[in-house]
Amino acid sequence: MSKAFSLAGLRLGWIAADPEVIEAVSIHRDYDTISVGMIDDHFAALALEHHDKVLARSHAITRSNLALLDDWVATEPRISWVKPRGGTTALLHYDLNMPSHAFCVKLLQETGVMFTPGSALGLEGCVRIGYANTPSVLRDGLAKVSEFLAKLG
Repeated sequence: MSKAFSLAGLRLGWIAADPEVIEAVSIHRDYDTISVGMIDDHFAALALEHHDKVLARSHAITRSNLALLDDWVATEPRISWVKPRGGTTALLHYDLNMPSHAFCVKLLQETGVMFTPGSALGLEGCVRIGYANTPSVLRDGLAKVSEFLAKLG
């Protein structure tokens, strides 16, 4: 629910799988979730009750922001990617002689923009960006990344 319904932090969901997989997941679930919180349950019920509106809003935001991100990538000579066909995150490959963790820490310290280092995903030389946020926030963040990249030469 957290991704599709733009309910980050909500800890509620479902699984559809073979009985053996469901049994294995159920065993592990007991270690991290005793019960669903009342607030999580309430917001999940509201989202499901209005799923058509919530999903339409989420889809509109992510499609618009993906186009914005695509335009930005096209203007940045040190950035490349394989444009995602869905979802809310993307991998950006960068052409710099700098480990992704160092790149992300420096970017955060100097601009306040936070990416996930590719090294955390076993993909050195790239960063992960989320693009399901407010368009103005994404636009401003990308402008800061452009300034940062320009300073690095």
